[in-house]
Amino acid sequence: MTGDPEPIGAQARRALEQELADLRDERRLVAGTLRDSASVGDQADQADALRRVDQLARLDRRIEEITDRLRQAEAAGPAPTDVAGVGSTVTVRFPDGTTETLEIAEMAEALDQRLVTADSPLGRALLGRRPGDSVRYDTPDGPATAVLESIGSSPSS
Repeated sequence: MTGDPEPIGAQARRALEQELADLRDERRLVAGTLRDSASVGDQADQADALRRVDQLARLDRRIEEITDRLRQAEAAGPAPTDVAGVGSTVTVRFPDGTTETLEIAEMAEALDQRLVTADSPLGRALLGRRPGDSVRYDTPDGPATAVLESIGSSPSS
């Protein structure tokens, strides 16, 4: 990652937009509970109110992070199709002849087998490569290789 605004893949954008919507809903609920407790009673009530204020601060920070990331992605434009980078969809061929279409992402989504993070061994090996390039990367079972077949949309899209 260069420090310049990085593109973001469609799937990662949807995930961030959904997280942002969920956080905003949660923030509205928490803020509503603070308004409802205008007359703070005993110390337990005060402690609960402070906990909710802290929760609002955490929600606000995450909302700001996601909003900034989406703004940066918008400024970066679409992922390049000539060289693999964050946000690129790539098709990779492995030595056994199998191919996989993956998206190079900033962060992994739980249970999403189509994402490879830019800081993973395979993700790092693919960054900056062009179709036809062979890459080497480390796995728990030792060194591995793959060939970057194409950059762009999934063949089934």
